[in-house]
Amino acid sequence: MIRVVFVDDHEMVRIGVSSYLSAQPDIEIVGEADNGRTGAELALKLRPDIILMDLVMKEMDGIEATKRIIEEWPEAKIIVVTSFLDDEKVYPALEAGATSYMLKTSKASDIANAVRATYSGQPVLEPEVTGKMMMKMRQKPTTDLHEELTEREMEVLLLMTEGKTNQEIADDLFIALKTVKTHVSNILSKLQVQDRTQAVIYAFKHSLVK
Repeated sequence: MIRVVFVDDHEMVRIGVSSYLSAQPDIEIVGEADNGRTGAELALKLRPDIILMDLVMKEMDGIEATKRIIEEWPEAKIIVVTSFLDDEKVYPALEAGATSYMLKTSKASDIANAVRATYSGQPVLEPEVTGKMMMKMRQKPTTDLHEELTEREMEVLLLMTEGKTNQEIADDLFIALKTVKTHVSNILSKLQVQDRTQAVIYAFKHSLVK
C-alpha cells in the first residue's frame, strides 16, 4: 500500500483527488493539510511514501515546504500538483527537491499513475515541464556555477566532500547548525543540483577538491 499525504489549500481539490486515490486498491491517504507549514510538519511526522504538494498556499508555500521536508528527510518523494507552469515555479520546485511535477488539470488517473511511478523511483514530469528543463540544459552558463559560491559556502562544500554531516560541519566552522543548513541549501541552488551527492560529484568533476 502506497501511503500518501496531500497538501493543498483548495478543499474541493483535496476532496476530489483524495476520494479517487483512496478508491485505488494500492493507495492510502494517511493525512491532509491546507498549508505548507502544517503539511511539512505532517509529512515529517508520518513519513509517507509520497507527498502531493500544492505550490501557492498561505502561511508557507509549497516550495518552502518542500525545502523544509527535504532538509530533514532527503529521501522524501514529493509530487508537485499545481496550476502553474511558469519558470518562477517550475525550477525552484524541482531545485527544492520535488521528484515529479503534475498539473491540476491532469486526470485523476494520471495523478494516481504518477504516484505509482514516483513511488517506484521514476520521476514524472508534465510534457511542458520536460521541455523547459531541456531548454535550460541547453543553455551554457557564461561562468562556472561554483564561481557564484561565497567563501563560506565553498568551505562548507569542501567539508561536504569529506562526507561530514551538517552537525560536523557546524562544529568544524564554529557556526550554528541552522546556518549550515542554509549554506547547504544555497550551495545546491547555485550549483543547480538536487542533493548533497550531486554537489559532491560537481566538486570533484570541477577539481575543487585539492
